[in-house]
Amino acid sequence: MSTTLLISDLHLHPEAPEVTEGFLGWLDSRARGVDALYILGDFFEAWIGDDLLDHADQDPSGNAALALRVTAALHRLADDGTQIYLMHGNRDFLLGHRFAAAAGAKLVTDPAVLRFADEPVLLMHGDSLCTRDEAYMAFRQQARNPAWQEQVLAMPLADRLQLAAALRQQSGEATSNKAEDIMDVTPQEVIDTMRDHGVTTLIHGHTHRPAVHELELDDLRPARRIVLGDWQPGQGWEVEIGPNGNPTLREVAL
Repeated sequence: MSTTLLISDLHLHPEAPEVTEGFLGWLDSRARGVDALYILGDFFEAWIGDDLLDHADQDPSGNAALALRVTAALHRLADDGTQIYLMHGNRDFLLGHRFAAAAGAKLVTDPAVLRFADEPVLLMHGDSLCTRDEAYMAFRQQARNPAWQEQVLAMPLADRLQLAAALRQQSGEATSNKAEDIMDVTPQEVIDTMRDHGVTTLIHGHTHRPAVHELELDDLRPARRIVLGDWQPGQGWEVEIGPNGNPTLREVAL
């Protein structure tokens, strides 16, 4: 009996300890013994570089201490036999192989096509589907540029912490001024992406709008888009894929 769990958008940060504690409890109970766990981006509210793991004593924000707790908990799960996979989100695109190794995990590309019960399933963070948000798409192109990332990672730790705080504030201000439909996925982009990858099932996060959307592809094949929700104090979201390969979205109490 194989079971895979998928989660997204925990946005872990020191100012939300209830979410961290809920996640760690979920790891020790719900995720214990599953075959695979996929974290589809925005695991952290911000990530300024894997060297943060070396500087818990120099990080007054508490992000380093949080990261060390989380990596230890994930590694315990991996040691028990669960395969853990991490996908970049729009908040934690600087997560690197060193963090993944510390967590006993592997980085997975966005997008990624997996097979469950011999059916292909497309996994994404989901931000690349929001093409109507032109300002964000421009930032995304910059943030995923290796040269830009290298420049940021070369900055002193204190400067990177300030940059992360500034970007977080700017993101909040920009979001409050945007229409709801601009921040959601572009329907045709969803269709095109699923067609290009040869799938009829897409699972993603990012929009914080958990739902199962039934749709039709260009050739009239029925398809579905499953959206994971973001985690809040006392509440999380998961998709479970069991031996039959059928994904189930559910809310979980933390």
